Amino acid sequence: MTTPDLPHLNSLVASPRVLKVLSELHAEATAEGPYLNPASSLDKFVALDTDKCAFVYLLLRSMGARNVVEAGTSFGLSTIYLALAVGQNASAAGASGKVIATELEAHKAARARAHWARAGPDVEPWIELREGDLRETLKTDLPESIDFLLLDIWTPLALPALKLIQSNLKKGAIVVADNVEAAKDGYRELVEYIETPENGFKATSITFSGGLGFYVYLGQE
Repeated sequence: MTTPDLPHLNSLVASPRVLKVLSELHAEATAEGPYLNPASSLDKFVALDTDKCAFVYLLLRSMGARNVVEAGTSFGLSTIYLALAVGQNASAAGASGKVIATELEAHKAARARAHWARAGPDVEPWIELREGDLRETLKTDLPESIDFLLLDIWTPLALPALKLIQSNLKKGAIVVADNVEAAKDGYRELVEYIETPENGFKATSITFSGGLGFYVYLGQE
């Protein structure tokens, strides 16, 4: 199945069922328009753009990533890409895998679960949704070795989320932060932490719309 209106979806190995759900959700997200502040995002998707989603999916496939954390799930659109990649990687390796998704708002969590159910068995079984404040929900029960962290959340929570899981990041793990240029002031503390050598990261940015922070964890000496 090809998707001429959303060509980035052609980057995926996905069933017609999953592609249909993604097409519909991206159309809904696009129709909503951008959000300007946290208060205006309460009923919006706050999802990665399709090109960023495709990039993250391909990145996870190339890494063989099987343990992923998503800080900021919203209505679960980006999570579908993460879970699709994790499920394919885990199945190919004959191993376990999961996406730990986090969402504060109960109504968003409910809609996310409904979207994942629509996407079906290629997606839904690979997601563990932790509902509530991630500063509490990510304190315990993390995989020993985390491959990837997606930060697509209210910017003051980005650094706390990273610090909570950092001790479980494997060497070579990747952290991606959305809109690092568009929300530069909000991400200042995160960027300062990432750029402090003793914290173990190397950083660059990718010129997607709004900027995409790309950080590799090399470990702390």
